[in-house]
Amino acid sequence: MFSDSVHTQPQAYAAVEGASRAIGFSMPSDLQTGALLKALAASKPQSRILEIGTGTGLATSWLLDGMDMDSTLISIDNEASFQAIAAEALGHDRRLELICTDAAEWLETQSDTFDLIFADAWPGKYANLDCTLNALKPGGVYVIDDMLPQPNWPAGHQANVDALVAQLEQRPDVTPVKLAWSTGIMLVVKK
Repeated sequence: MFSDSVHTQPQAYAAVEGASRAIGFSMPSDLQTGALLKALAASKPQSRILEIGTGTGLATSWLLDGMDMDSTLISIDNEASFQAIAAEALGHDRRLELICTDAAEWLETQSDTFDLIFADAWPGKYANLDCTLNALKPGGVYVIDDMLPQPNWPAGHQANVDALVAQLEQRPDVTPVKLAWSTGIMLVVKK
């Protein structure tokens, strides 16, 4: 009845995917994660969304595809050559603000709050977790992927994942759920 196949993709997805392949980008979010991000963005009308780790903009395209016209998305990455692909394909969308900076520093100094945060980079996921969750509004959703073993994980990375999951499960200010789907998703809702 159910399958992991995703039948529709954002309009800009093919262009971003082609450009990503052309430069050998090896850290893309998969289609199932994208479809989930689209649905979560659609569930938060008039929202402020934060993506930590733009990469080339594959997940960004899914978030934008789910957002209504009154929502905004800030997407941060420190690699200008990757983010340039996102800017080329998605930069015309007035709801999107691309910031090329160190996400750890940005998280430590910003005071905005968000309805949805997708953390797909070391900062916001394995570092600066308190700042990231402090930026989440009550009822907001924090999403992380790649919680199941991946072929591109460096040696010893499972310990990082285990520590992060344990930390999220012990926090009294959030309600987490682990999904053994896609690359391993964790949804965390702020109380």
